[in-house]
Amino acid sequence: MLRRVLYIDLSDGESWVEVGDDLFEEWLGGCGVATQLLLKECPAGVDPLSPDSPIILAIGPLSAIFPVMTKTVAMFKSPLTGELGESYAGGRLAMALRFAGHEAVVIRGRAEKPSYISIRDDEVSIKDASSIWGINALRTGVILRDAEAGVGRRSIIRIGPAGEAQIPFSCVTVDTYRHFGRLGLGALFGSKNLKALVVSGTEDVSIPDPGRYRKVYNVLHRLVVKTDAMEKYHDLGTAININVLNQLKGLPTWNFKSSTFPHAEAISGENLADNYLIRKISCAHCPIGCIHIAMLKTSFAPHHEFEVRRISYDFELIYSLGSNLGVTTPEGLLELIEACERLGIDAISAGVVLGWATEAFENGLITSKETLGLDLVWDSVPFYVEALERMVAMPNEFYSAMAKGVEYASGRYGGREFAMALGKNEVPGYHTGPGTIVGLTVGVRHSHLDNGGYSLDQKAVKDGLDPEKMVDALINEDDSRGVFNSLVGCLFARGVYTSERIVDALLSIGIEKNAEDLELLGARIFKERYRFKTREGFDLASSRIPHRFYKTASPLGLIEPETVEGMLRLYRQKRGM
Repeated sequence: MLRRVLYIDLSDGESWVEVGDDLFEEWLGGCGVATQLLLKECPAGVDPLSPDSPIILAIGPLSAIFPVMTKTVAMFKSPLTGELGESYAGGRLAMALRFAGHEAVVIRGRAEKPSYISIRDDEVSIKDASSIWGINALRTGVILRDAEAGVGRRSIIRIGPAGEAQIPFSCVTVDTYRHFGRLGLGALFGSKNLKALVVSGTEDVSIPDPGRYRKVYNVLHRLVVKTDAMEKYHDLGTAININVLNQLKGLPTWNFKSSTFPHAEAISGENLADNYLIRKISCAHCPIGCIHIAMLKTSFAPHHEFEVRRISYDFELIYSLGSNLGVTTPEGLLELIEACERLGIDAISAGVVLGWATEAFENGLITSKETLGLDLVWDSVPFYVEALERMVAMPNEFYSAMAKGVEYASGRYGGREFAMALGKNEVPGYHTGPGTIVGLTVGVRHSHLDNGGYSLDQKAVKDGLDPEKMVDALINEDDSRGVFNSLVGCLFARGVYTSERIVDALLSIGIEKNAEDLELLGARIFKERYRFKTREGFDLASSRIPHRFYKTASPLGLIEPETVEGMLRLYRQKRGM
């Protein structure tokens, strides 16, 4: 099986395929391969929104072949942070790329007019998207499903108005309910006049040893569906964490002014499942069904019938647009989630920016003059929806600043001590202790999914805080997840895919690696990602920690700055930074 990299140049409309067997042999796939392609294709110091700034998409050797190997990685230079952009999405994209015969895609240049790319196996077309430019992300998917009807396994990824406006934290919607969120891939699409990418595949996948493959597949499938390893993701999904973290006193509330929310039960996974859930769906080749879809029923017009909107929710959205903004009702929460979906904007970043703006308004740093008449107070859902719209429209300097992210906006208007970003990326929904703060700061994409620092904090509640052991655990997770993200699997299944089972799965499709190979590869992949980060100006030693982290109690009590600073020094020493 040839390992193919598809190149598409939007500037001249050309495309070609290069065989990358050596590249994939050394770096496995997914994250490892995409990092190498980014280092090669992205000029040092380039403007992230320049035509010379590439978009890299990659899948791994296990994608669409084994259970829960559902993800595609996107690598790019982030317009939000100015360094590494790395994002993962499920849906059908990995399957479509696999059956189209491409394990990586490199998109260069800029189209002269709004366009979208259609990939059907080896056939690549760049088509006019002028008629759908300006259409929201949800509606765009419906239009392209009709326009690109045909046979094969198909995926449609697209941007909304936020991406077109090149908002630095705009996202790319993948097959309606999944996203390349975080760090602004949508802005790169917009900068390239690229509205969407449609991939359809009809090819077969060759397995060199079907008998061995079936044996390994059956073991993994049984672990996924017949044990409790992934049960919670099907039952309540990640929304189960709302009540759990609230009880632990680790749920960020009112822009981290509190770590408990009095109305947590109303927006909890349990309440949503009991009263709003209408459907659970899965990514392609996953039997779990962790994507929870709620029904929002609202009046269509006075004296007329109701309309029903189907809205996907999970923990991070409930935190960022719920407890973080003091939103007390499921209806208000779902309204805000849907606004982000329509606009094509990352919900975590959007919620954190709104949280900062609410507190800045509360403290008089901004007034109704800057907000153009919106009284941004906690739980003001209609005003928050309007503020999201204005962030994309950018009618004045204040909304333009908000659209650049909380790091920029707080630098312009003040409130840096409660501007909740680490590594210039708005923080996810955990205030559990120093493991979270350090993990988000050192992580390659400043995400809780880089190394799971929040879980180390929760262990420390029971076992006591040992900073050096926490740092060692963060380093181990940094490296091991680099391998898992090169396969490319859903991190929910990381407990199923132990090192030994990964070795068996790879061998069953003709790839020989041992546990030591994987351990060394993980460390190398981490170093290569950090090589890009530091090349583009990231300096771990000068990272800003918002003072709010030290003022609000966590499950471990008040966090001491000296603890975090000491762990960061220790991390740099152990990494040789």
